Amino acid sequence: MDGGAASLRLYGALAAAEFRRYVTYRQALFAVMFTNTVFGFLRCYVLLGVAAGAGAAGARVAGYDPPRLATYVWIGQGLLGTVAIWEPPDLADRIRSGDVVADLLRPVDPVWQYLAADLGRAGFAGLTRLIGPILVGALAFRLYYPARPVTYPLFVVSVTLAVVVSLACRYLVNATAYWLLDARGAQIGWAAVSATFSGMAFPLAFLPAPLATALYLATPFPYLIQVPADVLIERRTLPVTVAMVGGQAAWALVMLAVARRVQRRAERRLVIQGG
Repeated sequence: MDGGAASLRLYGALAAAEFRRYVTYRQALFAVMFTNTVFGFLRCYVLLGVAAGAGAAGARVAGYDPPRLATYVWIGQGLLGTVAIWEPPDLADRIRSGDVVADLLRPVDPVWQYLAADLGRAGFAGLTRLIGPILVGALAFRLYYPARPVTYPLFVVSVTLAVVVSLACRYLVNATAYWLLDARGAQIGWAAVSATFSGMAFPLAFLPAPLATALYLATPFPYLIQVPADVLIERRTLPVTVAMVGGQAAWALVMLAVARRVQRRAERRLVIQGG
């Protein structure tokens, strides 16, 4: 028990330290929020134009009416910085430089260490990069506000699980540096695929139904942006929404398990190579 409590305190301290670290980057925060807001306006007008082209005012496109589409865009812009699908951890750089050897000598699990730090980063991003764009969108567009009180805590849970899934996926992408030494190719591929299939570029309901279903069942991508956004705009019934969040939890466990397994294999490879 004492060892478990000590580990929890350690990872909690790592999360708190990462939260404080991001607080100091105020200029970078305002710059990225401004950029996200600009692109939010562009994406919002494009998707609202799609809705208008579908018929009369208020027409639904793939289950989204104009307020839900606008909310979807601004939630996506906020989640981009919170879930951080395009922000790789520094693991690949440390592998290439050899600094990862010092990390492996520490009495902490590398995967849990990066996860704790990322949760601290996401906590700060949720209070700034998530809320900021939504407030701007609310001033400029008619947004959808959840009718079910349970939606709000369910959304917080969904975003947290999305952060976990994202970190595990990004960890695996960067862990390719153990074998490739240079993970930039894998990072570029991840950025392109995740932007398309996570729901960041457009709602996955715009895709053919068989393809969208395959993405939900066989990949973690929809659980990064699409599911948290759909939770908040209440696109589905409550039982289906809870099931989607359950799917997020399952993918979080699977991807963390895979990340830890890959890390163990990489450590044995380093030993075989002589450290």
